[in-house]
Amino acid sequence: MAELRTETMTVNMGPQHPSTHGVLRLVLQLDGETVLSVQPTIGYLHTGIEKTAEEKRFQQVIPLVERMDYLSSHSNSLGFALSVEKLLGLEMPRRVQDIRVLLAELQRLNSHLVWLGTHGMELGAVSIMLYTFRERELLLDVNELIAGFRMFPSYIRVGGLREDLPAGFHDAVARILDLLPGKIDEYEGLLTGNEIFRKRTRGVGVISAASALSYGLVGPIARGSGVPYDVRKAFPYCGYETYEFDVPVGTRGDVYDRYLVRVEEMRQSIRICRQALERIPPKGEWAVDDPRVVPPPKDRVYTEMEALIQHFLLHSQGFLVPRGEAYVPVEGPRGEHGCYVVSDGGNRPWRVKMRSPSMLACQALHEMIVGGMIADVIAVIGSIDVVMGDVDR
Repeated sequence: MAELRTETMTVNMGPQHPSTHGVLRLVLQLDGETVLSVQPTIGYLHTGIEKTAEEKRFQQVIPLVERMDYLSSHSNSLGFALSVEKLLGLEMPRRVQDIRVLLAELQRLNSHLVWLGTHGMELGAVSIMLYTFRERELLLDVNELIAGFRMFPSYIRVGGLREDLPAGFHDAVARILDLLPGKIDEYEGLLTGNEIFRKRTRGVGVISAASALSYGLVGPIARGSGVPYDVRKAFPYCGYETYEFDVPVGTRGDVYDRYLVRVEEMRQSIRICRQALERIPPKGEWAVDDPRVVPPPKDRVYTEMEALIQHFLLHSQGFLVPRGEAYVPVEGPRGEHGCYVVSDGGNRPWRVKMRSPSMLACQALHEMIVGGMIADVIAVIGSIDVVMGDVDR
């Protein structure tokens, strides 16, 4: 009997594939349906945002960083604002910090709903996407309520917030927080015990805790492998140390565990949001009391020459930030999202650099995919929840 000889095949998956979550290209080497190697190729979405930030005044950078991870606008702007405020030596009022926490957790819910809907759809559960996007619309309504924009509200600013909370904000958020727990139960009813979903995800895309740490993985990917690292606990900011919440972790480090971790994170975010909402009075401080950074109230601008001059200078020239460098990490939906800012003493950043969790997740794809089947590649990509704007920047 003649010896059976096989040949490997090189296949491009992406950058136009709908299940690579953007313009991610994977060069796969296959032996039949078994993946022998995978080479991620990035850069198709390169926007040069970090470089562009060097030409903008500090406050003008907020709309730019929001568009890096376009499912995490509040977390992006919060990380940048905290870094600049650290250089300025500013301490935010308690009400401002609580509002920032609330918005960041609502953004986490928003992002996880998009992830859950698309991930389930890619594995055959098409209806889950219709349900999660239905609830996501309610969270986008909150962005529209506070700023008029649904995706990129630019509401968190250096020095505080864009303006005070609008009328009806507390009631709108409370209705969402009352609704979501039951909806999450429905999502789990569709997926968690579903035999097909479990077979597509359990034992697939496994990465150990040691490997996750060696790759610098953070967020739900690392926690799914048993690494209990969460910036909100390890390096608290905005008063997170005063909130009660748990950090869910997995044991197997597979696609299914990463699913379970994110679902439980949604429940914990609701828990944090309830605490934050109770702390925030309807009216109060929405920015720091520092004329270097925050324009004077409009009634003073209309009646006092000094206030008019200050208003004009802040909006036309911005504010000066002392020479130095600062790095502040925040816990975004995909893990530690750090913002490194260097100032040369002027009104523009000398350098802005983001620590991108999606970038690190892409480099670990090789370990999670090789040895598995080509049908499992989509499950693995979905489980790491990459946003290509966060990768290419």
